[in-house]
Amino acid sequence: MGKAWKEHGLHEGWAGLILCMMWEESRGTESKWSGYLAALPSKFDTPMFWGEEDLQELQGTAVVGKIGRDEAERNYHEKVAPAIKSRPDLFPEDNLSKFFSLERYHIMGSRILSRSFHVEQWKGEHSEDQEKDDDSGAGNSSAMDIDPADGAGPAGDVPAVENEEADAEELHLEADEDDEDDEDHEDPADVAMVPMADMLNARFESENAKLFYEERELRMVSTKPIKAGEEIWNTYGDPPNSDLLRRYGHVDVVPLRPPLSGLGNPGDVVEVPADLVVSAVSEKVKYDLQDRVDWWLEEADDDVFVFHTDCELPEEFISFTRLLLLPKDEWEKTAKKSKLPKPKVDRDVLDVASQVLEKRLTDYPTTVEEDEHLFASDAFGRLSLNKKHAVIVRLGEKRILQGALKDVRNKLQAFAGAAKKRGREEDKGGKGKKARR
Repeated sequence: MGKAWKEHGLHEGWAGLILCMMWEESRGTESKWSGYLAALPSKFDTPMFWGEEDLQELQGTAVVGKIGRDEAERNYHEKVAPAIKSRPDLFPEDNLSKFFSLERYHIMGSRILSRSFHVEQWKGEHSEDQEKDDDSGAGNSSAMDIDPADGAGPAGDVPAVENEEADAEELHLEADEDDEDDEDHEDPADVAMVPMADMLNARFESENAKLFYEERELRMVSTKPIKAGEEIWNTYGDPPNSDLLRRYGHVDVVPLRPPLSGLGNPGDVVEVPADLVVSAVSEKVKYDLQDRVDWWLEEADDDVFVFHTDCELPEEFISFTRLLLLPKDEWEKTAKKSKLPKPKVDRDVLDVASQVLEKRLTDYPTTVEEDEHLFASDAFGRLSLNKKHAVIVRLGEKRILQGALKDVRNKLQAFAGAAKKRGREEDKGGKGKKARR
């Protein structure tokens, strides 16, 4: 890789990858991809392009901290702009405002984020051994699925983009420090822009076609019968609405499954920071929790717990809560064994969970009831698209929290009822013994 490329830091993160795509577009008809690039959108409904007022509507959701706009702009100014300035032969002055501005940088990054696919790297021509395998049939394995990806890669015959697990902040050059380690070491050549295949929409569990990888081509193939006039759906992997909105600028609204009801995204999740658990437990105990927290981060590496639409307490959440509540002697034994506490629910765990869930619900600007009423009313139809999406995303998360809180409270009542029953039985037993004396 060129020395200048590395000197500007373009070999790390996403700056160089997006710059390559911008350069291809700036070449106009000289680029073999000019027709394809011209067909890509230049306007997006993702939060990357929202104003501050609309972003406030997403307060409390998993979207806000993952947009990555500040990081993107910092990398543009620190990496891309100096690189462009250093090569006026490649980036003529009269092209800069049209093709290499910060706005175009965001737009090109969003194009790549919303339309890339995860593929295998092509290893070139077959070796003789491979050809023999192919002739015998051994080398002709069935086609492999290709999933939509997030990111961008270096320019080539097909502009490559990052792996499918990369997020918006990774696309726009490096993730927040907590998230970037794994993705920064991924090979960006594993993902590619695939013209035509990226024309298909997606909806939760509606997939009827998939992109398949073969030695010299990619094929979009139907996976079930499609009637004339029916829409062809690809799959994005059925992510939650928070990810759909952040990556693609849309949300899914389909019938929910028990224990939830109504319309939303059955794949929704809500994140609960471990800090809330620590805060709740610290109010119940007199000992310092820092050693336990440090040990947990070393052993489990979970500082956020993900709740799903089944509204159950995650096992990691239960295990972490039990760790913090352990008596000193049991904590010392656990630390020596380097074995996480079993995710067994008891009343103490439920007490902490109730407090944590109640606190997490206060992070949103509205209540579940307010959003449910808005979603079902005429007022919802008068909202801007951004605010509609924000309501759907935050309502989906709050439904999970409310459902989990309801389940926790029911279990607490069951514990209380069982305790009362035991108490009555003990009283009866005591009276009986006294009477026999």
